Amino acid sequence: MKDALTVIHERASVRVYTSQPITDGDVETLLRAAMAAPTSKNKQPWYFVVVNREAARHTLAAELPYAAMLRDAPLAIIVCGDARVHTGESALSWVMDCAAATENLLLAAHAINLGAVWTGVYPYPDRIQSVQHILQLPEYIIPLNIVAIGHPAKPARPKDKWNPAKVQYVY
Repeated sequence: MKDALTVIHERASVRVYTSQPITDGDVETLLRAAMAAPTSKNKQPWYFVVVNREAARHTLAAELPYAAMLRDAPLAIIVCGDARVHTGESALSWVMDCAAATENLLLAAHAINLGAVWTGVYPYPDRIQSVQHILQLPEYIIPLNIVAIGHPAKPARPKDKWNPAKVQYVY
């Protein structure tokens, strides 16, 4: 197993996959990693939809911009938030909680030699409604993003995003 910093720095978006299926054990590993994310007030507003069915992935790919990779991915996980969990001033905390869960999922995929990339659904009303309709989700389950997952068909190179000009130090 790779150490955490290696996984963080090596992870790259993978959009091309082999046809090799993802094991149930790997799916559980990914979901456990996602659910280990920090969460505001430990509310855990996340809700995950695991899409193994090819027809559903193809429909999502056809309906959503930037989701073409779902046609070839053997697996998709839709990271959603349950809007009933956070209320009042913290109503949108589910977005941060689910974003943290998504990052854990992406890092876990790389750690177990899978490739993954996410495409945004929230805050675009048309995308949200499409995903809710296709997956028959209730309106309080709001899709944040879709993560395409598979065995990489070719090596992916991470981008060096370090930019010291985007850092302010206060001593």
